Amino acid sequence: MSIAERATQTTWEGPLDSGEGKLSRGSSGALDGLPLTWASRTEQPGGKTSPEELAAAAHSSCFSMALALKLGENRTPPQRLDVTATVTLDAVDGVPTITTSELTVRAQVDGLDDDAFAAVVNQAAALCPVSRLFAGATISVDAQLDQSDSVRPAG
Repeated sequence: MSIAERATQTTWEGPLDSGEGKLSRGSSGALDGLPLTWASRTEQPGGKTSPEELAAAAHSSCFSMALALKLGENRTPPQRLDVTATVTLDAVDGVPTITTSELTVRAQVDGLDDDAFAAVVNQAAALCPVSRLFAGATISVDAQLDQSDSVRPAG
């Protein structure tokens, strides 16, 4: 039995270059009505979304959950995680292909030094289901602890 299953429907009308799609029938309803176009994918978004933006949202949210879990298991739960995913669509052999997802993590975590934090980030990277989904793409993670006064090295 699966842990979770979610669905969203896209209805597209018209040709690729001038047509438009809308998301609907999402499991949560949160995405219902979101418009998407080829121009929002390859030029300026103009208030519309794209598969790459949705993939970035999936990756950043999944990674933040995996990192929060692993930090909690390490008994150093985060005060705050800011995770940004930048998903890139490139032409590969003339075919549009999602080639990279670059994660940028800024974290406020008490009780960890940079080396210990890096080890937990690596555990989260191995755990994140969306990272594993993107296994054929190049995924990079730039993770840094916030070096504020409240961060204390483990000891």
